[in-house]
Amino acid sequence: MSPALAGVLQLLALIAALALAHRPLGDYMARVYSSEKHYAPEKWIYKAIGANPSAEMRWPAYLRGVLAFSAVSVLFLYGLQRAQGVLPGSLGFSAIEPDQAFNTAASFVANTNWQSYYGEQAMGHVVQTGGLAVQNFVSAAVGMAVAVALVRGFARSRTGELGNFWADLVRGTLRILLPIAVIGAIVLVACGAIQNFAGIHEVGQFMGGTQQWNGGAVASQEVIKELGTNGGGYFNANSAHPFENPTPFSNLFEIFLILLIPFALTRTFGRMVGNLRQGYAILATMATIWIGFTALMMWTEFAHHGPAFDVAGGAMEGKETRFGIGASAIFSVATTLTSTGAVNSFHSSYTGLGGGIQLLGMQLGEIAPGGVGSGLYGMLIMAIIAVFIAGLMVGRTPEYLGKKIGTREIKLAACYILITPALVLGFTAAAMALPTPANSMLNSGAHGFSEVLYAYTSGANNNGSAFAGLNADTQWFNSTIGIAMLLGRFLPMVFVLALAGSLAEQKPVPETAGTLRTDKPLYTGLLVGTILIVTGLTYFPALALGPLAEGLAA
Repeated sequence: MSPALAGVLQLLALIAALALAHRPLGDYMARVYSSEKHYAPEKWIYKAIGANPSAEMRWPAYLRGVLAFSAVSVLFLYGLQRAQGVLPGSLGFSAIEPDQAFNTAASFVANTNWQSYYGEQAMGHVVQTGGLAVQNFVSAAVGMAVAVALVRGFARSRTGELGNFWADLVRGTLRILLPIAVIGAIVLVACGAIQNFAGIHEVGQFMGGTQQWNGGAVASQEVIKELGTNGGGYFNANSAHPFENPTPFSNLFEIFLILLIPFALTRTFGRMVGNLRQGYAILATMATIWIGFTALMMWTEFAHHGPAFDVAGGAMEGKETRFGIGASAIFSVATTLTSTGAVNSFHSSYTGLGGGIQLLGMQLGEIAPGGVGSGLYGMLIMAIIAVFIAGLMVGRTPEYLGKKIGTREIKLAACYILITPALVLGFTAAAMALPTPANSMLNSGAHGFSEVLYAYTSGANNNGSAFAGLNADTQWFNSTIGIAMLLGRFLPMVFVLALAGSLAEQKPVPETAGTLRTDKPLYTGLLVGTILIVTGLTYFPALALGPLAEGLAA
């Protein structure tokens, strides 16, 4: 069997598995977020934090809950890292330096999981399991809660109430993420991923010296890293490490976990707004972009551009021979079109155009299917923009799901779209203009520029993957990428929740003959075009200086 055919068959198997899980998981999540019942463990948590889960919140109160919880999480994780040297189970590792501790705390709380450190050489069991793994759960649950709040904004009328943040947070963690993670961890252990609390031990000779590895609760952290679209690896090699991702089957299973909830949330959306066809339209948009990007990435990496590629059968540099080009390309697109950031190959070693596809996937806003929660609310923002454009074409006030898209709504949607490019392009320009940050670049020219652009694109879009080749463990990059991660995560949430509150206050608009049908293929095509055009107009000059210039020069 040819490597290309093997890649196509894996893609088809992945699509089939996602299709089978779409309906039951989507319906289950809709029931979870619509339920009025509180289970005993949930009641204990509400009592401990002093929350009333039945109290409805307007958008400012919901936002305060999101920001307060996240601020406490940043402080807790920062303190845990700074105290590592005196904690049990630290494996002898010292406290994390202040700038790196800030960067890591911001990264995991913002669901970015950018890592400027070697996990197996810096973090002990307590920080890994009690700090980073916990944030993998709750940061994902925060994104899901914000998405559900926006969905309620569409579904409700004549009220500004969007539900209860604390109830949504706890239910998302305990009823959705935790059960799937337990089952997934068992699967990964069966595949060969490790799960222990072993210390550092020698495993043999390596280049004239001894090689050492430490154990850890890797399988349990690996599964929520993918399921929650987090991406932070227990080891520096991330999902290319055999302890995290041992076999081709585990590799495909991890891709499945990355895409599972973001795709299923479209069904949850359709169920909660009372129109499943609207959910299918969003699903079709996401799937069209994802399959298109995957096909394009496989083509660029299998294409032969020289004798070395001819011998290898494609661009094998930086890719695991266990997985090959096809599985690596599928994983790469899945992780950059979501906010996962996990890698099973070396992104900097992809062809110039392949690196451009990775960058563009993040620059779309990671909405196809995007991160857990963030992908859905990002796509719904783009849906509003597409409806607005269609309304301008025909001279009619735009409507979406029975809600008028007026001046306030379109301003909030525009602010959401503009904040991330401002962070990416602003910080990239500053890094290239100043002498010190440029010293961290391993490569010069177009590829070196791509390294810096990728770092800020990954940080501001809450992805977390690295182009590598860039020494990001400096005060400049730790601080600026940390700021970009926090602003890129929480500023958009402000506009999303404000928009949700505005929509919930409206009364439904009756559908007429002139209403744009947003559940038809025509609208899906309009939405795909809007996403690509808006992203292209925003980022094309920067892409032309980096990956496009490198790809055309190859």
